[in-house]
Amino acid sequence: MNLRRDRLSMVLVTLAVAMLLTLIPLPAFVDPLRPYWVALVLIYWCLETQGLISLGLAFVVGLALDLLTGSLFGQHALSLVVLVYLVTRFRARIRFFPPWQQALSVLALLVNDRIILLWIMSLRGEPLPAIDFWAAPVVGTAIWPWLFLILDRYRGVMRQRSVT
Repeated sequence: MNLRRDRLSMVLVTLAVAMLLTLIPLPAFVDPLRPYWVALVLIYWCLETQGLISLGLAFVVGLALDLLTGSLFGQHALSLVVLVYLVTRFRARIRFFPPWQQALSVLALLVNDRIILLWIMSLRGEPLPAIDFWAAPVVGTAIWPWLFLILDRYRGVMRQRSVT
């Protein structure tokens, strides 16, 4: 039970850092390139810890992200729930892909997230976004291998610290 609580605390710390990275102001010309940090972190933890990331946790994290970013309440919650569902559904396949194939899977997941956001925007009657709307999934895919290594190193350090 203590091990599960330690793992959950690792997940919550990394999600908090991802939310902070989401909130950091960027210049207007760089802002469309901002990766979806929270989604990338959730993808990592869904792949590496079986059963720890639930749809309910994804929903709560999405609602918190909606509140922090001032977006439509439930928008990120819906997209993160779908994302976590897809990752947990295909976890056994994605986890054992070579890194380049795993990055392509992450690209597909992030593009799927953008399609959900586009659907929500169209339901609200908003105009279609500019082409740079699609840049964030590409940047997230480019960052994925490095983020995976950083989070894997963090998980290993925390695991050693809890053992000693």
